[in-house]
Amino acid sequence: MKRFAGWMLSSPATLAVSLFLIIPVAATISATFTSSDGVFAPYTDFFSSGFQRTVLWRTFEVAAYTTIISLVVGLLTAYVVSRCPHWVKSILIILAVFPLLTGVVVRSFAWLIILGRNGILNNSLEWLGLIERPLALLYTQTSVVVAMIYIFVPLMILVLVGVLENIPEDLLDAASSLGASPTRTFVQVVLPLAVPGLIVGAVLVFTASFTSYATPHLLGGTRQMMMGTFLHQRAMVTFDWVSASTVAAIMVAVIVTTVLVMTRIARRLNPMAT
Repeated sequence: MKRFAGWMLSSPATLAVSLFLIIPVAATISATFTSSDGVFAPYTDFFSSGFQRTVLWRTFEVAAYTTIISLVVGLLTAYVVSRCPHWVKSILIILAVFPLLTGVVVRSFAWLIILGRNGILNNSLEWLGLIERPLALLYTQTSVVVAMIYIFVPLMILVLVGVLENIPEDLLDAASSLGASPTRTFVQVVLPLAVPGLIVGAVLVFTASFTSYATPHLLGGTRQMMMGTFLHQRAMVTFDWVSASTVAAIMVAVIVTTVLVMTRIARRLNPMAT
């Protein structure tokens, strides 16, 4: 009986994951292989279209930029927070978490107000005399990346603060006593030990950025269409379910591949990271 206790305890969670995750994803992917034009015809049609290839590359590019910049900003911020006294750390973590209490749509709308032609940024630049006419800041890839970074950096900070807090202070003191500068200590001691958190944070941010819908839709529009908005268009506007399933399957493949690559990188940088 004890041999099956673990299976019995995990069976409810396994059943839930199978019903609500594995089976729907498998059904979505299997729908792409039922085309009368051939098994791989939907994928051939997707990659033979220059527009659709551009949408896929743009989505990957935006997600990569967002992930890299969020990693740098989140790591430096989390390192400062982790080294602060307890009461200061609590205040800083609350400030970092506070934006997460507001919905993604609301935060994206805030960037519409900031970056619009008559928005806060353009009005401020005109008032300072730095520009003569409003800049076209909305519906650009840069506006999408900036909003994505703002949305996902708090998540990165929360992931990394816990990892950096668990680094023994004795290791930092030992490095300092051996003559290592603060920069060298950060690069050669802190950074390798933070690899597990960096990989987890990178996977979370990349996945959320790659599959994001609201922010690219509001700040990118049709000019900067990404896979999330393209999927919505195929499914809810043109009702082309096979094409929509193909887009979803490609997104799943890209995300799984990225996770595997990041895991391999983590294993190389730090064998204990996995």
